[in-house]
Amino acid sequence: MSGLLAGKRILVTGVVTEASIAFHVARLAQQEGAEVVLTGFGRLSLIERIAARLPKPVPVVELDVTDQTQLDTLAERISASADGFDRLDGVVHSIAYGPQGAFSFLDGDWADVSTALQVSAYSLKSLTTACLPLMEGRGGSVVGLTFDATVAWPRYDWMGVAKAALESTSRYLARDLGGRGIRCNLIAAGPLRSMAAKSIPGFGELAEVWQHRAPIGWDLVDPDPAARGVVALLSDFFPRTTGEIVHVDGGVHMTGA
Repeated sequence: MSGLLAGKRILVTGVVTEASIAFHVARLAQQEGAEVVLTGFGRLSLIERIAARLPKPVPVVELDVTDQTQLDTLAERISASADGFDRLDGVVHSIAYGPQGAFSFLDGDWADVSTALQVSAYSLKSLTTACLPLMEGRGGSVVGLTFDATVAWPRYDWMGVAKAALESTSRYLARDLGGRGIRCNLIAAGPLRSMAAKSIPGFGELAEVWQHRAPIGWDLVDPDPAARGVVALLSDFFPRTTGEIVHVDGGVHMTGA
C-alpha cells in the first residue's frame, strides 16, 4: 500500500459531523494508507453513523477525557475493539469545549473556566499519556488543533486562554516525549462553520476577519486544508519537527490591521 501514512495506525478524536476537521483527517489518513480508530464522547451511535461515511470501516471507542477510568483503560480498549491495533503511530487531538460562561471574560467563573481548560488543554496531555502504552518503543506523532492564541480575539475570551494553555502544553509534551521519539505539534486552523462554531457567541464577527485579511483566501466551509496539514505532520516527512505550530489560516496570522 502506498501513501504518506502507509502502514501507520492513527487514533482520531473529535469526529462529530462530516463537516469537522477530524472527519476529513480520518478520511485523508485512510486514503494515504493508514488504519484509523476513532474515539467518541456521548452519542456513540451518531458518531458510528458518521464514521460509516469514511472510505473504510473504523472502530469507535468511547472516550470522555474528563473520566480518568476511561483514560486509564483507553489503550486496552483500543486493542480490544480494533483487530490487531496493538500499536499506534499517531494521535490526533481535536477536542475543545467551553461552557457559555467561558465566552465572557470578565464574568466567567472558575467552574466554567476550569472546564474549558481541562477539556480543551489538559486533555492533550491526558490523551497522549493514555496512548503511550501503544506508542512506547516505536515513537510517533501527536497532532492537535488550535486557534491562534497569540492575540486576543473578539468574543473568544476564556477559550482563547484555553488555546494558549493548549499551545504551551504541546511544547512541554514535545520536550518530555522527544527522548521517546514522539513528536507533538499543532495546526492553527482558521475558523470553520462547524457544529463547534455554533457554540461560540458572535462567531460571525470572528469569522469576518478572514474575509478581509487572508492574503491567499479562506473558505469557511472547507476543512480540507487544515486536515491536510494534520496528515502531513502525522507523516514521516517532518521527522525532526516538534513543539511547532503550523498555521493553516490563509495567512491571517501574519497580516497587520
